[in-house]
Amino acid sequence: MRLSNKMIAEMIGTFWLVFAGCGTALFGNVGFLGAALAFGLTVLTMAYAIGHVSGAHLNPAVSLGVFVNGRMTAREMLGYWVSQFVGASLAAAILYTIGSSIEGWQPGVFAANGYGANFANAAGENYMCASAVGAFITEAVLTFIFLLVILGATDSRAHNKFAGIAIGLCLALIHLISIPLTNTSVNPARSFSQCLFSSVDGWSAWGDLWLFIVAPMVGAALAGLAYNAYSPKTSE
Repeated sequence: MRLSNKMIAEMIGTFWLVFAGCGTALFGNVGFLGAALAFGLTVLTMAYAIGHVSGAHLNPAVSLGVFVNGRMTAREMLGYWVSQFVGASLAAAILYTIGSSIEGWQPGVFAANGYGANFANAAGENYMCASAVGAFITEAVLTFIFLLVILGATDSRAHNKFAGIAIGLCLALIHLISIPLTNTSVNPARSFSQCLFSSVDGWSAWGDLWLFIVAPMVGAALAGLAYNAYSPKTSE
């Protein structure tokens, strides 16, 4: 499969993840459980829609973990990153356009990620929000586990016809754990896209964005190394 085909698939898939996942959080009125299920379902559906084309990474951290694990080249990874950020940003722009058409609608945090008291105040009373250290640990650990599930479920030695189900359910569980703490990122493209349109007095999504790029990338890279350590491929 040509890289250009894979990039188009990744752009579409990441668009869907942000449009449906963040769109549910913005407009769905379904609470944390509904938002968690929405994100899980976006990955599950795209796993079967584009998984055979690009692997359905939908996330720069996933692509980094796959690269570290030795399953893709640096050129492919960079191409995926471009497509993922473009797809996520396009979805955010359309969500903002839809929201702006609703009388009296305000973007607020716009499903952005954050940490600390200022973000908790901006996000709402159901958010407890971890400190920077707690948020970093949360995002890194959850991305680490997410990548281990992805790498294991898609391993050629695994029963990977059901990989999409395992990965989607894992992402839903991740959101159930961490929405109240960080609004759940584990995905730098998803975090970046929401910063574009977030607007809150007293808190800036851009100021917190670094954590939601670095922590998922650290967790993903460590998972790529760890998977090779405990599940090495043999010549048999």
